[in-house]
Amino acid sequence: MNVLNLFDPWKSEFCSCPVKYSLSPYTGCLHKCLYCYITSYIPKGFEARVKKNFLYKLKRDLKYADKSIFVSMANSSDPYQPLEEKMNLTREALRFLLENDFKVLIITKSDLVSRDVDILKLGGSSVSLTVTSLNEDLLHILEPYTSSPKERINALRKLSSSNIYCSARIDPLIPGLNDDFEDLKRLVEELAKSGIKHVIGSTYKVKPDSFLRLITAFPELKHTLKKLYFTYGESIKGVRYLSKAFRFNLLSKLKNLVESYGLTFSVCREGFKTLNSGKSCDGSHLITNRFKYYEGKLLTAL
Repeated sequence: MNVLNLFDPWKSEFCSCPVKYSLSPYTGCLHKCLYCYITSYIPKGFEARVKKNFLYKLKRDLKYADKSIFVSMANSSDPYQPLEEKMNLTREALRFLLENDFKVLIITKSDLVSRDVDILKLGGSSVSLTVTSLNEDLLHILEPYTSSPKERINALRKLSSSNIYCSARIDPLIPGLNDDFEDLKRLVEELAKSGIKHVIGSTYKVKPDSFLRLITAFPELKHTLKKLYFTYGESIKGVRYLSKAFRFNLLSKLKNLVESYGLTFSVCREGFKTLNSGKSCDGSHLITNRFKYYEGKLLTAL
């Protein structure tokens, strides 16, 4: 079985991602975010485990891979979840990929990614770090086992100061939880200060299991969310979306806010390509060329 595969987001007509490989060292994710969709298709999705013979299989798969296609780590399981701290599979995979001239986009919610700044700063990579809110009390419930927002912002600052181009994902936007304009303004301001170049925004999409987790944790929102998603919302390939007008209005406000700080913006699986001002929707356009360093000083781009 391959561990490196072409990314195929359920053949969604809303997906505007460039062609890319998907790579996950782990199956399942210990972050246990309430809104996470992986529990709808990965058995025991919140029980993380190492993929058997992962590094061996990766090296085998790369022999037949196209180096013009970048590698996305990871799309269903955070590459820097708690298990990585002792297993180092993401670190070793990243080192091997970059040493063999593959380009890599890291997608994570963890500040642990900054541990690998020594590898990332050599070029050929970019980091996209999700920061859904600055409200620590909210995230303690919503994303119970992730890094705090402060830790994530600090990680972005550390990466950016090492000439690693970064993007941030404000994803998902959930009505009544993290969609307040003033809160978003403070978040975008902090993200801009950290040195990022691009922001990806996306609204929460309802799957039955994740919705049950949300309304159990936030019962005061049960009536509102049911109305927004099941009365006024729409079903797209078995997934409940907010209404088109609601989504467009919310994401347009976020776009204007993001661009007022000189950053580019895109949406993820929303069907509004006109809102995208970045060269890619996923931030992969920020992947730098590989650079040659000597005693910490940049000599030349390769």
